[in-house]
Amino acid sequence: MGNAASSSTPADGAAAAQGPAMRVLVYSDKADTREQVRLAVGRRPAADVPQVEFIECATAPAVLKRLDDGGVDVCVFDGEAAPTGGMGLCRQAKDEIYRCPPVLLLIGRRDDGWLATWSRADKVVSHPIDPVALAESLAELMRGPSAGLAAAQGRR
Repeated sequence: MGNAASSSTPADGAAAAQGPAMRVLVYSDKADTREQVRLAVGRRPAADVPQVEFIECATAPAVLKRLDDGGVDVCVFDGEAAPTGGMGLCRQAKDEIYRCPPVLLLIGRRDDGWLATWSRADKVVSHPIDPVALAESLAELMRGPSAGLAAAQGRR
C-alpha cells in the first residue's frame, strides 16, 4: 500500500451483520503510520461505538476526493506527513468540505499543539502513537454529534 493513493480495508468482515460500521479515513504518506493507527484502533476503539472500516489515503488529493465524495465519518491525519502535512490538510478540509467530519490529528511534539489549534483539529494525539490514547480520542470523536453523518444519511 506504500505507493497506493487510496485503499479501503474493513476492520472486520462481520461488521455488516452488526449494523453499519463507521468509516475512518487515515491519512499518512507512511504506510507504517497508517498501520500503527489501524492496529491501535482495532475493530472498534471502545465497546459503545460501532466497528470501524478504514479508508487509507497516502496523498492529500486522494483525501480531498474521498471527503468530497462523502461517506467518511471520522478522519485521522498525520501532522508529519509529507509533502502535504496533516495540519494544513486539516485546515483546508475544514474550509472546503461541507460538513467535514471530525479530525484527529497526530502531531510530532506536544509543543505543536498550537498548530493543531490553528488547523481546527477536533482532537490531538502525539507521536509516538499511544494505542490507548488514540483509541480513546477516536472513540470520543465517534460519539460526537458531527461524527456518523455519513452512516446516518446513507453512504454516497
